[in-house]
Amino acid sequence: MNKKGFTLIEVLVGLVILAIGLLAIAGMQLTSVKGNSFSSNLTQASVLAQDRLELLRNLAWAHADLTAGTHNEGTIAGTIFTREYVVTVVPGTTMLNIVVTVRWRDDSDHSVSFSTVRSQ
Repeated sequence: MNKKGFTLIEVLVGLVILAIGLLAIAGMQLTSVKGNSFSSNLTQASVLAQDRLELLRNLAWAHADLTAGTHNEGTIAGTIFTREYVVTVVPGTTMLNIVVTVRWRDDSDHSVSFSTVRSQ
C-alpha cells in the first residue's frame, strides 16, 4: 500500500473538517454582530425616549407640547429612529399620562416605549 497517497487523503479530510468548523464559527460571528447591533440600537432608542420623557416632565404645565394628542417628531436627524409621544388627560384628575415611543427598522420593525403620569 502506498503511504504517500494515504497521507494525502488524510490531509484532504482534515482540511474539509477544518473548513466546516470555520464556516460554523463564521455563522456564530455573524449572529453575534447582529445581536450587538440590536443591543446598540435598543440602548440608543431607550436614551432618546427617556430624554424626551424628562424634557416633558420639566415643561411648564400649560406648555404647548403637553396638549392632549399624538405628537409625531418624525425621524431624528442623523439617525434611523423616529419618535412620537402621546399625551392623554387622566379622566377626573388634573394629571397627564405621557407615553413616548421610539421606533426603528433594521431587519425588522422595533420599538421601545416609556410612560409617566404627570400631575399639575
